[in-house]
Amino acid sequence: MRQRKLLLPGREKGRGFQKATSEFEKVAGETQRCPCCQRRMFNRAVNRLSRKRPPSEIQDINVFASTSQQCVTGAVKWSISLENLLEDPEGVRKFREFLKKEFSEENVLFWLACEEFKKIQDMQKLRDKAKYIYATYLSSTSTTQVNVEGQSKLNESMLDQAHPLMFEKLQEQIFNLMKFDSYKRFLRSDIFLKENGQKVSGGSEETVAKRASIVYNT
Repeated sequence: MRQRKLLLPGREKGRGFQKATSEFEKVAGETQRCPCCQRRMFNRAVNRLSRKRPPSEIQDINVFASTSQQCVTGAVKWSISLENLLEDPEGVRKFREFLKKEFSEENVLFWLACEEFKKIQDMQKLRDKAKYIYATYLSSTSTTQVNVEGQSKLNESMLDQAHPLMFEKLQEQIFNLMKFDSYKRFLRSDIFLKENGQKVSGGSEETVAKRASIVYNT
């Protein structure tokens, strides 16, 4: 009886696929089985080929990524993302120094206060911290009020029913404001360039931020 070839959906021309197909056809030629059995046989052939791959090939990408992250430290890491900068105490200190010159240090202070607020578990301490954040950064009478939408919806009566996420939307607004505005200027500032031993002037010299964007494709 003439053997019919099973047409498989999504057939590719990759070397691994061709090996699996050859093994499948070899086994299928030795015995007659239903299409369901043939499909299972093909899947087993693909699995066997996958198990035969050298571990080095499978782990190369992960090892490279892990090694690259370990090698990135200091201001080079700050230039990759605002998140990285805010995770580093020294990065926060330099960023605060820059924002102070721009008269907007309250933005990062508010963000940091909200991060601390979300970690508080004691209810009384949570209420006290909520009142402090409101009075310092959200009250219309505060000299360090942040520029966000929605603070008018908060009032002191709500602070007695404080919960860890009550400032989350306002914190997100401030984060995006810093990310797309002051953070970009910080990467071009004298403070950042000096931290990396870069010359403040000199258009031909490539900045650390630019080099990092090329290396990490960000």
